[in-house]
Amino acid sequence: MKELNKAFRKRIGFSEHEPVTFANLEMVLSRAAQALPFENLSILSGKTKEISEKNLIQKMILHNEGGLCYELNGLLYLFLIENGFKAVLVRGVVYSEPDQDWSRTGQTHAAVLLFHQGEKYLLDIGFGGNLPLVPVPLTGETVSSANGAFRIKREKTPYGDYLLEMKVNHKHTHWKKGYAFDSKSEITNVSELNPMQETIVHHPDSAFNKKPLVTRLTEQGNITLTSTSLTEWADGKEHKQEMTEETFGQSLKKYFNLEV
Repeated sequence: MKELNKAFRKRIGFSEHEPVTFANLEMVLSRAAQALPFENLSILSGKTKEISEKNLIQKMILHNEGGLCYELNGLLYLFLIENGFKAVLVRGVVYSEPDQDWSRTGQTHAAVLLFHQGEKYLLDIGFGGNLPLVPVPLTGETVSSANGAFRIKREKTPYGDYLLEMKVNHKHTHWKKGYAFDSKSEITNVSELNPMQETIVHHPDSAFNKKPLVTRLTEQGNITLTSTSLTEWADGKEHKQEMTEETFGQSLKKYFNLEV
């Protein structure tokens, strides 16, 4: 695990010697969101590996790749534990705005639940462009970051007891449902995330086994690459350009330091 602590800090640009405290978690989350892309390239290339501590470190730290929620938040969970925090992973179900319904893939979102001074907080670096960038308390209090406003509502659903709501800058004018999650179904071993990965890789309704999606936050906004377009949001302004097979590979390298 010491390899993880040192290498994760280097990957996100966080000092090797600075203690990670609750007060500077916001910095850790922001830097992780900019350094670690949310992406599904290993699924499309048929190169997914079993989720384990060793494989998460190898993929996202040693090979400088990104990952999906269960990989990104799995890695964050291991880093937090290594730095003395009390945390668990939880399962969630994403709400589909176009369908006005919960995802048909079921509980395939993983997030981190952190325990600090008698309170619980949700942490997430694996929700695409909808990242809170700050710990979100389960008390219902609204918190804000450079990415927007976020809150957690206590609400019983078929998928858990809480609901993340969000109002992302330049994207939402009203509160939107992010995902429901079950705070009581705690995961403490990242290998328990493997069924989640299996579903995302094989389910016919999975959003991640058909076309490439690569996105990460930037200091000014975010940048998203698909097979057909590259979209940059900077200070609320959108710049979009079409992609070909050749320019996709070039943009992947230039903006995400990844290769097909």
